Amino acid sequence: MAGKRLSQSFNIESQVMPQSRRMSQSFTIEPPSVVSDEPEDAPQWVEDWRNIMAKDLIDSRIVEVESETSVEDACEILLSEKIVCLAVKGTDPSQEPYIGLFDYADVNAFLTLAATRHTLLRDDLIDNSRVNAIVTAARAGRVAVHLVSNLSEKNPLETLPESASLISLLQVFSRGTHRVLIRSSDPSTGPPFLGIVSDRRLLAWFASYAPAASFLETPLSSLSLPSLHLFSAVVTATSSSSVLDAMRLMSEEGVSSIAVLDDETGVLLSAASVTDIGRIVVPSQSNQILSAPLQQFVALIKAADGSTDGADRYPVYAVSPHSLLSYTIQKLVATNSHRLFITRDTTGSVSPLVPSSRLTGNLTGIVSIVDILSVFARLAHLDVDPARMQRHRRASSASSHSGRSGSLSRSNSGVRLSRTGSLRTRTGVGGVA
Repeated sequence: MAGKRLSQSFNIESQVMPQSRRMSQSFTIEPPSVVSDEPEDAPQWVEDWRNIMAKDLIDSRIVEVESETSVEDACEILLSEKIVCLAVKGTDPSQEPYIGLFDYADVNAFLTLAATRHTLLRDDLIDNSRVNAIVTAARAGRVAVHLVSNLSEKNPLETLPESASLISLLQVFSRGTHRVLIRSSDPSTGPPFLGIVSDRRLLAWFASYAPAASFLETPLSSLSLPSLHLFSAVVTATSSSSVLDAMRLMSEEGVSSIAVLDDETGVLLSAASVTDIGRIVVPSQSNQILSAPLQQFVALIKAADGSTDGADRYPVYAVSPHSLLSYTIQKLVATNSHRLFITRDTTGSVSPLVPSSRLTGNLTGIVSIVDILSVFARLAHLDVDPARMQRHRRASSASSHSGRSGSLSRSNSGVRLSRTGSLRTRTGVGGVA
């Protein structure tokens, strides 16, 4: 059945969805006060870093999109160009050329808003001008991408001048940003920006920095992992939870991926990310993908990866507390991941970093690119807090969801996705055509 465009289907007059049990958990281990000793050569390393230009680390081009482009068309561009981010152009030539970025985290936030729109109360729209603008545009039949730019609050527009050094990149990335646009020193002779540097590219550079080779051979556990804020909140869902459960959980918890655990044993099976949502849910021909269990969704992720590059990306990538820092970095870079889960080793010994009463199955923690870059940032004596952005996103999410029922529905979302990949929904309430 052909569905209406997603932009035309927001209906806040509907009844509140019935409450359902959320099959998920989140916990945080507070870091102790112990801090690892700084390597003797660290001051010389930092001097070297100051001489590395940010522009020399550019690893991707900038793909622009007009601010009035529909969200559906913007998603099509992400998929067709095989990129992870779009730069949203401004409309005032006297102002900055870009007003924001649009990525898969924003896609997930938008889809989650659409799928759970029935839980919105009128006060939610009064208190949240961003959501109100999106709902108003949707009623008019079209949501422009500029309204959804950084809806996830994970994708801020950060820029640095062409003269910026690696230290400047490190300061931005260690606060939780994933990409930086490098501004041209002379926009009159070319484009205003030279390109994008990603946090993964900077991590790869550190992996190849020879003077720090001995430091990179330090086991994660010897780095006083929690004190370096490498152990962050672990957000999980069981394999029987739905895709929509995972989408909303990522949006509410302010994370870009969650761990998928076995229902019976609590053992880590895989992960689901906002990128998976964008690449699998958006092109789906049926809204039933939203009610599919995560175990089935993980199989789709595996099939998609294998069909494109022959790589088997299942089960999820993980390291142990005894893994070397160099190995962890290499694995993050080689697997194109933003994070790795920390699991107990095969001997069954419990990690000393996490109290046994807080363990679930074999999962003990998570380490991300941001966490590791924060290690190097501290060597440069930069004031960093890799959890700052996540705390802000969680607080914002809690505020925007305060008037909702807090429920998830696996059957009443009404979201439908067309064959061409554009976002669509069924008409009526609760998915009734």
